[in-house]
Amino acid sequence: MGIEFRHVRKEYPDGTVAVDDVSLVVPSHRTVVLLGSSGSGKTTLLRMVNRMVDPSAGAVLIDDEDVLRKDPVALRRGVGYVMQQAGLLPHVRVIDNVATVPVLNGVPRRAAREHALELMTTVGLDAKLAYRYPGQLSGGQQQRVGVARALAADPNILLMDEPFGAVDPIVRRELQHELLRLQSELGKTILFVTHDVDEAFLLGDEVVILATGGRIVQQGAPAEILASPADDFVADFVGVAGGRRELSLRQTPDGTVVVDGSGRVQGVLRG
Repeated sequence: MGIEFRHVRKEYPDGTVAVDDVSLVVPSHRTVVLLGSSGSGKTTLLRMVNRMVDPSAGAVLIDDEDVLRKDPVALRRGVGYVMQQAGLLPHVRVIDNVATVPVLNGVPRRAAREHALELMTTVGLDAKLAYRYPGQLSGGQQQRVGVARALAADPNILLMDEPFGAVDPIVRRELQHELLRLQSELGKTILFVTHDVDEAFLLGDEVVILATGGRIVQQGAPAEILASPADDFVADFVGVAGGRRELSLRQTPDGTVVVDGSGRVQGVLRG
C-alpha cells in the first residue's frame, strides 16, 4: 500500500499553520523519513494518515482512496503505529499488549496470544518476558513491544513517530538496526518521523526535509541530499556546511583514519 499527500494544509483555529501545501508520495514497501526540527509539521503529516489529525485542505490517500472516507477506528486498527514512549497499557501484560488489536478485530484471544509470542521473537524479545508488565521492562524492551504490537494485525503501513527518541544511544542504535532487519524481511510501507539526521539517513530509502511552517525544502535519497543540498538551510541542517560530513582519509603511524572537514577523527578504515 502506498500513501499520497496531495496539497495538504493544516491550519489550526488560532491561525497557526502546521503544514503548508505539502505533496508527497510514500511508495509501497519503502521507508520514507520525515526529517525536521520542532514546528516543521512532520508529526502532523504522519497523524493525517491514520486520521488522528484531519487536513484543513487537500487530501491524504492510501492506495488512491481518501482516508476521510474511511472510518477512523477501522483505519487505525489497520495501520501500525509506534510512538516515542511505546504507549503500552501499563496494567496489561506484555503478551496482551501485543495481542490488543487482533482481539479487537475479532481474532480469538488464544490465537492472538500465540501470534504475539511469535512476534516477540521477530522483534528480538525473549518470550519469557510475555507475562511481565511494561513497567518491568527496560525502555528498549518496551519499544520492541511497541513495534511488535504495531505488527500484530499484519498492517501494510507502519507509522513511526520518533519511536527511538527516548532511549539511550546504544539501545537506539540496536533498535535502528533491528528495524532495518525487519524491513528487509517484511517489506512494509513505513513513514518515519525524526529530528535526528543520522537516524534519517540510516533508515530512509528517501528523506523529506521540512522547514518550520510545514514546507518541504528537499526530498530524495540520502546520497542525493548530501551530494547536492537544495539550499544553505539544508546544507547547514544535515551538516554539510560545517564539514562534518565531508570525510577524507589520513594516514597515521597506527593506520588509516577517517576525518571530517574540521580534521576531527570520525573512524578507522579497515581493509
